[in-house]
Amino acid sequence: MQKGLLLNSFIALMGIFFIGRLFQLQVIRGENFDPIRNAAVKVKYDYPERGYIYDRNGTLLVANQLSYDVMVQPNQVKPLDTIEFCKLLKITKQDFLKKFKKADNYAPWLPSVFLKQLAKEDFAFLQEKLHKYQGFFIQKRIIREYPIKSAANVLGYIGEVNEALAKTDEYYQPGELIGKEGIEKQYEEYLRGRKGKKLFKRNNLNKITGSYQNGAKDTLAENGKDLTLTLDIHLQQYGQELMKGKRGGIVALDPATGEILALVTAPSYDPNMLVGRKRSKNSTILFNDKISKPSYDRALLAAYAPGSPFKMMNGLIGLQEGVINVNTGFSCSGGFRYGSRKREYMGCHCKIYGRKVRLNAAIAKSCNSYFSNTYKRIIEKDNKPTQGLNNWAKHVKSFGLGNYLGYDLPAGSPGLIPTGDYYDARLNYRWNGSSTISNAIGQGEILTTPIQLANFTAAIANRGYFYTPHILKKVDKKPILDSIYTEKKITTIAKEHFNPVIEAMHEVFKTGTGKYSQVKGIEICGKTGTSENFAFVNGKRVQLADHSILVAFAPKKNPKIALAIFVENGGYGSTIAAPITSLMIEKYLNGEISKANKYRETKMLNLSLQTEYDKLIPKPTEEIASGTE
Repeated sequence: MQKGLLLNSFIALMGIFFIGRLFQLQVIRGENFDPIRNAAVKVKYDYPERGYIYDRNGTLLVANQLSYDVMVQPNQVKPLDTIEFCKLLKITKQDFLKKFKKADNYAPWLPSVFLKQLAKEDFAFLQEKLHKYQGFFIQKRIIREYPIKSAANVLGYIGEVNEALAKTDEYYQPGELIGKEGIEKQYEEYLRGRKGKKLFKRNNLNKITGSYQNGAKDTLAENGKDLTLTLDIHLQQYGQELMKGKRGGIVALDPATGEILALVTAPSYDPNMLVGRKRSKNSTILFNDKISKPSYDRALLAAYAPGSPFKMMNGLIGLQEGVINVNTGFSCSGGFRYGSRKREYMGCHCKIYGRKVRLNAAIAKSCNSYFSNTYKRIIEKDNKPTQGLNNWAKHVKSFGLGNYLGYDLPAGSPGLIPTGDYYDARLNYRWNGSSTISNAIGQGEILTTPIQLANFTAAIANRGYFYTPHILKKVDKKPILDSIYTEKKITTIAKEHFNPVIEAMHEVFKTGTGKYSQVKGIEICGKTGTSENFAFVNGKRVQLADHSILVAFAPKKNPKIALAIFVENGGYGSTIAAPITSLMIEKYLNGEISKANKYRETKMLNLSLQTEYDKLIPKPTEEIASGTE
């Protein structure tokens, strides 16, 4: 009796479970139930064209080309002559087994890529033979093409969707293509469009018996949206040519809008290297190069000490805090002595002797003594160094330094702007302005990226405000009006303090450290810089050639371009960064380089620093080199 009751109860519970499950599938999910992962439904995708990418002047940067993938649906595959099939595809039996197992482990009832991106001649031959191998078919695919072999760091590339992403994002299937870096990644949803799909019913013999729900669930493919970038590809190309044989970055902005005009990293590579079946081999070469790092975007990621261009920041803060004015003078006797007994010494090359150095000359001649005195006054104001440095950092960060800026590219580095709290946590003694005096000249703990310094320069050009740098200008020819990029970001420095600094920056190119890089007819305002450079070579910390730096904007009135240039191991800012800056400005504003400056162009185009970079390559010991153990 008891056994019969238990059996009846079990049957009743099972009945309730199945009724509930049917109710869930047919009523609760109803029309919203996605049948794609149902083994009784075959899905055929129609892939759209990915959106095209243009520069600000309408030059085509990224286009599409047709490719063919061999697809497999594991549960449809029948026994086959594996050796014959492998010869047809030009793969080994081991490759076949590995690829099939991967597809079967993911989902045996779903199609996935078995062999990607066939050559056209292979496709034509294979198409005639593939009908013999059930479960395998050819899928057309759109891959990228780069008409202009430039701006790889900006454009990025597309790569295959992995299984982990496919399991978390219902839109993608393994082996499909997705933006991996740069614009391709940042604006993937614009560019990819929407793939179409057709659903077919299958019987228990896996034969198609007709469309699923009379095509009610079928969708049409929607092509991706075309993007117009703020980039000037001709300026970008010119910057890359000037940086050949060098390492570093160039960032050029339009101060009036925050639009990125050029974003150069050196060395770089041809973006076509990461297209098609050669992508795997080339990516191994590019991404594993730990010496020259061609895939590393130095313009966005490399954090350098800003050097002398940072002196303008300390000048602006000094004026704002009232610890100096334009007529404040400091003596310089070839350097600045500091410390409790004035035993520490910072050298200076301004060569201004016998008279006080004031702000204009201090910037034009890059006087370390002037800005060291100014920095000490800022930090030791009210005899509260921690508070003084926190206040100093607040001003610095208002220019966008020390954070990611918020631009619309996926790569970035915050750099570092130290605060008073930063030093309190790290120094186990009572510190003051002298303890952190390297900050006065853009050394010490300060780290900035080229795009941050370009933005800092744009803020000076605008006399106290900037727009968040951005690379996207239009989507399907419609301007982007996102408030993130159209709203002014106001610095903490009053407008009136910028004029004397701008006049001094103009003096840099008239009589100062940039005077040999003038461009006739263009009033350039800038600041050269030289940043100390230490590296570990063969396990030892050694000082190498300094980095060459320059920030500038032009023209002086109604600026159209602001730049920051870093050349690793380039030496004085006036020798390499300055002429590159003036050439970039002349190229952008005038469209060509004048005959008078052709010698400068030729010199920079032919200049290589490879000998200096070779010093960074670890040398094998004598024992290893000679083959002894």
